Amino acid sequence: MTDLTLSKALKIITSALAKGKELGLKPLAVVVLDAGGHVKAFQRQDGASMMRFEIASGKAYGALAVGVGSRWLNAQAESRPHFLEGLSAVSGGKIVPVPGGVLVKDRKGAIIGAVGITGDTSDNDELAAIAGIEAAGFTADAG
Repeated sequence: MTDLTLSKALKIITSALAKGKELGLKPLAVVVLDAGGHVKAFQRQDGASMMRFEIASGKAYGALAVGVGSRWLNAQAESRPHFLEGLSAVSGGKIVPVPGGVLVKDRKGAIIGAVGITGDTSDNDELAAIAGIEAAGFTADAG
């Protein structure tokens, strides 16, 4: 199993922010959580609005909570809102069920963390997360 080190977490963030710049995205906030849901690293670009840490963390936390990227959670919110209501309740409201929460997997497919990005559209947030994860040599699972 490959560890999600601080160095790798920072590589994910810098690469995700670079992808955002390349695509001309609005200011982003990026959080990397380890497999236990603890913050490994976080950065917020100048101009990113308040609450971005909480939103990014909620996207990543939700992905870890169910073991699949937050795009899946978004689909569940649409088709099974009662499921998301219950999930939100048992998590203490920590889960943000929209794209932009992407699992980080090692070469063997083990979940070693998650990335949450917010600031632009959810689809663009997700693109930046995937770019960051892949640049650090891991596999992304957006759900």
